[in-house]
Amino acid sequence: MKLFIIQIGVISLLFSCNQQSSEQSNVDNPNLHKVVVQEVIQTSAYTYLLVKENDNENWLAVSKMQAEKGKTYYYENGLEMNNFHSKELNRNFETIFFLQRIETDPDALKTEPIVSNMHSSSNKLVTVKDKLQIEPIKNGITIAELFSNKEKYAGKTVKIKGQVTKYNAKIMKKNWLHIQDGTEFNGAYDLVATSNQKFEVGTVVTIEGVIVLNKDFGYGYFYEVIMEEALAK
Repeated sequence: MKLFIIQIGVISLLFSCNQQSSEQSNVDNPNLHKVVVQEVIQTSAYTYLLVKENDNENWLAVSKMQAEKGKTYYYENGLEMNNFHSKELNRNFETIFFLQRIETDPDALKTEPIVSNMHSSSNKLVTVKDKLQIEPIKNGITIAELFSNKEKYAGKTVKIKGQVTKYNAKIMKKNWLHIQDGTEFNGAYDLVATSNQKFEVGTVVTIEGVIVLNKDFGYGYFYEVIMEEALAK
């Protein structure tokens, strides 16, 4: 009987320690969110989770993972996107948070994450390569020239003519576009640019902006080459 009471005491102590550890994690990290999964949607590259935190429900998106309805997960602040359209699901999300990682143990968030390519980009295989033949502009450069001499153009303002192949508005207070011109260097054929202007997919534009190397925006957004402050000319 005494042994049984001791065993119960040990179990209670362990449970109390785990609970205190979880509570302490919330105190130590005000950005920590504790959520319960209400719905799981799997796609080829992402896992979409409808989660509940207290009385609030939100959609989260993470790199494809195994997730269970009813299970508790922890994450730190993600990247909020409004009016996000998933082509694969053919569905609009009024608000969704893209996460670099999500864990069942809050303490696991303190460790170094496994590198994910959810949003990261080496400018290779970012989008499907379109068959294009766009005449370069005078006093401008091609995408192949940029990637073959990226150190030469780092920090400089350049002009590039290409077709807008992808466009996302109001991400981190910037509009994001991908352009291609039919040229490539070592597998890199797609240039990402940020801008305050609006663009339409399928249009051929000349943009001018500053070339930046190894740009890390956080939340998994890393680019070896990117054009910033792009303006349509």
